[in-house]
Amino acid sequence: MSRIITNVPSLIGQRNLGLQNRSLNLTLERLSTGLRINRGGDDPAGLIASENLRAEMKAITAAIKNGERAEQVVNVAEGGLQEVSNLLQELQGLVGQSANQAGLSDEEKAANQQQIDSILQTIDRISNATSFQGTKLLNGNFDYTTSAVNGTLLSDVTVNSAKLPTTAGAYLGVSVDVLTSAQRAEVYLSTTGTFDGNGGSYTIEITGNIGTQQVTINSGASQANIIAAINQFKEVTGVSAAQNGTNTDRIELRSRGFGSDAFVRVKELAGTTSNLLFSAATGGTGTDDYRDAGRDATLLINGIQATTNGLTARVSSDGFDVSVTIDGDSAVNMTNGNTNFYITGGGATFSLNPTVNLAGKVSLGIQSVSSGNLGNAVTGYLSDLKSGQAANVTTGDIDKAQTIIDAAIKQVSGLRGRLGAFQSNTVGATVRSLGISFENTAAAESQIRDTDFAAETASLTRSQILVQAATTVLSLSNAQPQAVLALLG
Repeated sequence: MSRIITNVPSLIGQRNLGLQNRSLNLTLERLSTGLRINRGGDDPAGLIASENLRAEMKAITAAIKNGERAEQVVNVAEGGLQEVSNLLQELQGLVGQSANQAGLSDEEKAANQQQIDSILQTIDRISNATSFQGTKLLNGNFDYTTSAVNGTLLSDVTVNSAKLPTTAGAYLGVSVDVLTSAQRAEVYLSTTGTFDGNGGSYTIEITGNIGTQQVTINSGASQANIIAAINQFKEVTGVSAAQNGTNTDRIELRSRGFGSDAFVRVKELAGTTSNLLFSAATGGTGTDDYRDAGRDATLLINGIQATTNGLTARVSSDGFDVSVTIDGDSAVNMTNGNTNFYITGGGATFSLNPTVNLAGKVSLGIQSVSSGNLGNAVTGYLSDLKSGQAANVTTGDIDKAQTIIDAAIKQVSGLRGRLGAFQSNTVGATVRSLGISFENTAAAESQIRDTDFAAETASLTRSQILVQAATTVLSLSNAQPQAVLALLG
């Protein structure tokens, strides 16, 4: 080396020392922050991917919290419903006790009615008091609102879940199409005007959904007397009698309800005339023992085949759970019968998806459990048990009171079951799934962005050695031009 103006080895040493210092500083930064990517220059593509994953983690965390909050809301509602259920059981006992008319004084019946009034007031109070952060849960606040429901065609409409568009004024149309009508069970008893007068009597056994009763009819009894004798026990059997409109020589024995669960069986036990029973108002072969079952309606709700039980049909799919009961004596209960209504709002909506859109929302309808809403239009409502109403236990119809309470118990237990299914299957399963998604997303983000301490400590040792070596080499290269002085000596 004989040139001193430009020290090329020193320049090379400086450049390499700078590179090693930068590598050492980068390693120290990663080890001190725990992050492999601290700025965009460290890994541009990795930074983009990790930021997207971080955003997904935040969204998943929010969805999990929403699910936990939904579970808390359901827990509060369930607590109120449990107490209402207990009170309904108390009502059942009081009504059953009041039915023992010969064993109760008027004062005891009045005392029972006072308890019933108090229980009904408590049910209404629970309905209005059960709330979450000031929002009422059991007063119908989260029930769905409907419009254009034809009350003469539909005796009951229950919306359990419906996803409505978020735009203002949006609604969901519901079409109910009857493919085949629901029917009662029917057996026809031939009287030919009156039973023949041969001086004897006839005993028939009538069996329905409620029970069995034997009816003895004297020979020569008029058709009106036969009908009255059978209807005297219709509360026992669930079977009523009326003159058939097509053939006035036959009595029509019909089940109280519609559907395949309803049946009527009539059997002749004693008498001189046989083969009195027919399957149709006109024609057919007579028999002395005949049984007939009703038929469930076949319905489509919004084009979906509904599950039916008599007059009641239900469709349950993702975001759409609707139950309707058609009026059996109306024009809709016939082949190709049709009616429509609209769901216009309501429901409790929860967002259980990281993405905020309609698909990620679940809705739940919580009907009012006040005394004016428990029951139905057919059997009556719980408020009918109040003093002075039709089903009070002092002067009213106790049979009707028990029927109403049975319906109310089923209604509350059904609501509790639906809330439990929502809590366990919808919320619980979703939160568990989101927890797994959060773990996997966090693992992916960590793989991209977090520091691998094993690799970085190895890089630290390497960088430290190279920095020391580069420093030593730079020192030697800076001293090398001094050899020129020997040439000047």
